[in-house]
Amino acid sequence: MLKNILAPLSGLVIFGACQVNSAKTVVRQDGIKPVVVTQETGHDTDDPAIWINKADTLKSLIIGTDKNSDGGLYAFDLEGKIVNKVLGLKRPNNVDIAYGFKLNGQPVDIAVLTERETNTIRIFRLPELTPVDGGGIPVFEGEKERAPMGVAMYTRPEDAAIFAIVGRKSGPAEGYLWQYRLVDENGVVKGRLVRKFGAYSGKKEIESIAVDNKLGYVYYSDETVGVRKYLADPAKWENKELALFAKEGFVSDHEGISIYPTSDSTGYLLVSNQQNNSFMIYRREGENGAANEHKLMAEVPVSTLESDGSEVTAVPLGSKFPKGMFVAMSNGRVFHYYSWEDIQAKIKEK
Repeated sequence: MLKNILAPLSGLVIFGACQVNSAKTVVRQDGIKPVVVTQETGHDTDDPAIWINKADTLKSLIIGTDKNSDGGLYAFDLEGKIVNKVLGLKRPNNVDIAYGFKLNGQPVDIAVLTERETNTIRIFRLPELTPVDGGGIPVFEGEKERAPMGVAMYTRPEDAAIFAIVGRKSGPAEGYLWQYRLVDENGVVKGRLVRKFGAYSGKKEIESIAVDNKLGYVYYSDETVGVRKYLADPAKWENKELALFAKEGFVSDHEGISIYPTSDSTGYLLVSNQQNNSFMIYRREGENGAANEHKLMAEVPVSTLESDGSEVTAVPLGSKFPKGMFVAMSNGRVFHYYSWEDIQAKIKEK
């Protein structure tokens, strides 16, 4: 994460970053306040995912990574308390969730994360956080640049096939993302490479990836450049970029991408304006019938510091989150939980 701001912005105050870092960061005095701040992890929070417990939504979990060479994967309850963790992971980066993966013929929910220093993706069964990957699935094999960072899960509606789309620290100008179909081999999850796609500017890196399962799109942040959009289904794809948007209004890095649905086809795309401690809001469905035209409709200030990863759900999660929850990583080794109602109020103010 970039830790420099060249000049203070209007209405902002400069403080030291909460991470172990001598650089400065920006704290929003006008930012929405989180409803819950989680307990601290050991090193450096990076990316959250939300697991919905379909049997009892109040027992849903926030799954988050702790990025370090001796890092971990954490499970938090809706009050922000750590209820489970897997330690000893080698720089886990981003995490995402897929529902109903068939393992030994039984549907299970899985958390999938990148483990950068082992050049693998790791798979853990939910909610127990039990490993089901035989030690990890190698990614970017044969490449000079590997170091996986971003990951997002795509479930194809037609056949429920589950894919992991993986990004990395650096790579070629084309074919930067690799897509793997996850399969069960005797009770162990394996990955089969099915696609290489995606343009890359070469300016920084691609970490944040998000998939819209209903509409069939994948979005990813080309840091300092914009958000790129492609088709998610490897059976239908052409290596053609559908859109490059969010090119203006960012202080520096484009980071976490989250998708909040208001129906099967409408909603919001939220993109972290990392160094401004805000989220830029775009219409999920596009503008005026143009599905791939995404114009900035609002900027929502938050209390998180330099948010890398984020996630959102429209599922009601109790009285604190009646219309869903937005979760954002923050400096200080924590995640912030926001009520969607507070985010929505800021969008409507614009």
